[in-house]
Amino acid sequence: MGKPHPIELRSRVVAFVEEGNTHREAARHFRVSPRFVNNMMILHRSSGSLAPARQGHGPGGKLTAHGHWIAQRVSANGEVTLDELCVELVERGVHVHRSTVGRFLNGLGLSNKKKSQSQRTVAAGDCQGT
Repeated sequence: MGKPHPIELRSRVVAFVEEGNTHREAARHFRVSPRFVNNMMILHRSSGSLAPARQGHGPGGKLTAHGHWIAQRVSANGEVTLDELCVELVERGVHVHRSTVGRFLNGLGLSNKKKSQSQRTVAAGDCQGT
């Protein structure tokens, strides 16, 4: 996302138009788009301020409020899959994609991967009685 134009430029554009020049003349003079000039004039008339609006999303996401529960769920049962977590989150009223849950776990420093066969308590070959 690009950076907003400086306040100084915004105020100079508005002053240029208020001196009696057209929006297109102001755009050519300051080398900005006519739409920018129009938006600055609308902003100036409606709010009186030329400060740019905040860009981007706020901090956190859908899972931020459920972070503690997810961390407990994964630490209590290390064998839980992303799909199982998604189903449990839907039951809690949160609809997210499994990749979102995976990124969230990664951000918490947790892993949802199942234990390898060497780390399991009973190997699969031992159950067959050989």
